[in-house]
Amino acid sequence: MNPFTIHTGLVASLQRANVDTDAIIPKQFLKSIHRTGFGPNAFFDWRYLEDGSLDPDFELNNPRYKGRSILVADNNFGCGSSREHAVWALVQDGYRVIIAPRRIDNGERLPGFADIFRNNAVKNGLLTVELSESEVDDIHGQVQAQEGLEATVDLPRQEVILHAPEKKTYRFEIDPGVKDQLVKGLDDIDLTLQYEDFIGRFEDSHLQNLVAS
Repeated sequence: MNPFTIHTGLVASLQRANVDTDAIIPKQFLKSIHRTGFGPNAFFDWRYLEDGSLDPDFELNNPRYKGRSILVADNNFGCGSSREHAVWALVQDGYRVIIAPRRIDNGERLPGFADIFRNNAVKNGLLTVELSESEVDDIHGQVQAQEGLEATVDLPRQEVILHAPEKKTYRFEIDPGVKDQLVKGLDDIDLTLQYEDFIGRFEDSHLQNLVAS
């Protein structure tokens, strides 16, 4: 997995709440036994018309977003089923960062991301950034007002820097363990291999005990 430290890229705006994993990658694409080729099918039902051409009404098909790598969405992004394919599709479609807002509704906290989606994102080097609702609304507005708007996401400093005419910086929180895993580029296998010597010694000791008994 590639390490994530600092990324600068074009920002795209998708103002839709509760975008579920079936919308991100529909079920008909889960038949593949490979982990590649999902990118062109991300947001398939929204992205394409019945004849296979791009739907001009879908926000992310706007030519102004060509080459985007940062997506600012709305709350509860990635809800629904636990399919890891949703994250594969987003990463293979060029996204490195997804930004979404946390909300408070009648005293209840509504997260920016579904938990399983966020965990799957970490395993695949996709950074999920949760900001306040007002901060995300501000970013949406800036993106829509200024074509070609870029941002720098600095994970070590935990900052999103919007390169608007008046530069804006938004700080975000992240679990220290998740941050370390992303900065070092460690997937779950890599994390386990850090303890390879310990595991080997344990296995040798266990085998010796079996032989002795």
